[in-house]
Amino acid sequence: MFFKRFPQIPFELNNHVPLNTPIEELHFTVFDTETTGFDIATTDRLIEIASVQVQDLKVLEDGKFQTYVNPNRQISREITELTHISDTDVKDAPLALDAIKSFFNNVNEHHSVCLVGHYVSFDMLVLKNELKRSKLGLKKQQTIDTLDLIGFIAPSYDMRDLHKYARAFNSRIYERHTALGDSLTTAYLFIELLHHFKDRGLHTWGDLLRATENRL
Repeated sequence: MFFKRFPQIPFELNNHVPLNTPIEELHFTVFDTETTGFDIATTDRLIEIASVQVQDLKVLEDGKFQTYVNPNRQISREITELTHISDTDVKDAPLALDAIKSFFNNVNEHHSVCLVGHYVSFDMLVLKNELKRSKLGLKKQQTIDTLDLIGFIAPSYDMRDLHKYARAFNSRIYERHTALGDSLTTAYLFIELLHHFKDRGLHTWGDLLRATENRL
């Protein structure tokens, strides 16, 4: 289950995949969040979460998930200018707990082996802090950060900007600073990185885990 102290909801990643499983047979959920700011442990809140699915080294755009989230606080003008998310967009949106439950239901439906993101530790902290407000905890989940994969493939790269990496690896770029746009950009970047990974003779789930070892 994904949530601690929430036994009635059966969320679980597909954690029983043999380590010798070829990468192209794996199913990944690539996701992103948008928030009212970076002080997510105290005042700032989740305002959007989105994800796309990757399987067979392809982005399954039919499997897109996206929802705005009502943060129960005003969104600043600076954040609206950055994300194009306004108070009107989130007024009738689900609260964080319901949105996160819907997100994990979507993950469950696709039998993903792990969650993938660009600087994924931030997105996981967003989820953890929102669940903490409902007196819930998030169990440790297998994650892959595209930054770790880039560090393995091209350790000379030292930038963090998602779109700069997408341009550097000639992958598709979608709308910036939206959860769905960044999920799509990350997913296509992830596929390019996996091709580079396979070109090095590394082909299995175990190879990928060893190269990006990170569990949150």
